[in-house]
Amino acid sequence: MQVLPSLYIAPSELGGKGVFTASSIDEGVLIEVSPVLVLPKKDTVHIHATRLHDYYFLWGEDQKQCGIVLGYGSLYNHAYQPNAEYRPDFKGDTLDFYTLREIQPGEEITVNYSGDPEGKQRFWFRVNN
Repeated sequence: MQVLPSLYIAPSELGGKGVFTASSIDEGVLIEVSPVLVLPKKDTVHIHATRLHDYYFLWGEDQKQCGIVLGYGSLYNHAYQPNAEYRPDFKGDTLDFYTLREIQPGEEITVNYSGDPEGKQRFWFRVNN
């Protein structure tokens, strides 16, 4: 796992916990490479019966598997105007996070859960931004 040393977890106004930075991060910087535990589609039903339901990703080129993202990867909160994005690496089984703009110290790092920084997809949870 690769992660910038300035990242930390703290309570978030967006809900629950979030990922923040203690120092500024320039645009286009790789901030984390999160390993992914890949599970077969048949295990998704078991995940839905647990708290992991809110934290797993659809995984694979055909999105027929599910992935449990380790590191801080499952703790980045959603925003429709995010300051970061994630890029799946299906061959390496990692989810890689990059900044979309400069991020200031103390600022929460957010991603768009649709996988597209400009996506407007609706989700099963209430979005506060």
